[in-house]
Amino acid sequence: MPLFSFEGRSPRVADDAFIAPTATLIGEVTVESGASIWYGAVLRADYSPILVRAGANVQDGAVLHGPPGNATDIGARATVAHLCVVHGATLEEEALVANGCTVLDGAHIGAGALVAAHSLVAAGANIPPGFLAAGVPAQVKRPVAGSPAEMWVLMNPPAYAELARRHKEGVSPIWDQ
Repeated sequence: MPLFSFEGRSPRVADDAFIAPTATLIGEVTVESGASIWYGAVLRADYSPILVRAGANVQDGAVLHGPPGNATDIGARATVAHLCVVHGATLEEEALVANGCTVLDGAHIGAGALVAAHSLVAAGANIPPGFLAAGVPAQVKRPVAGSPAEMWVLMNPPAYAELARRHKEGVSPIWDQ
């Protein structure tokens, strides 16, 4: 897995975390126990720290970065889905940012909230815990509870924990003969 030190700061990865072999971690990145960083994801912590808390998943092609002095914090069991950009923002526990979203500087996504696919969460925006937000810019629409979105918030953390275990044990390179 590509891990790079930058100006004396190096990624710290828990032994039981899954880092895909094509993910790239640079600088002051911390990946806690049971978290997973998937194929093609880039976590570049040169200006400010990136923290991926226990059981969180950062999926394929996601990019995490932040401006000086504004850490990127992915909460326990939170999901950053495929092709998302999270830049200097905070996701609380079990928050889900769906495919293709952009979450900008200082934005805060509350626990158990879901940001719908391809939404843009503006800098400094606050999505309250347990609510669905959608659009460009993302606007709070309704509670997650009782909606189809609830299934994704509830099932994604355990599903990705199991999938990460399978990939950690079962992926190996195939070289042309």
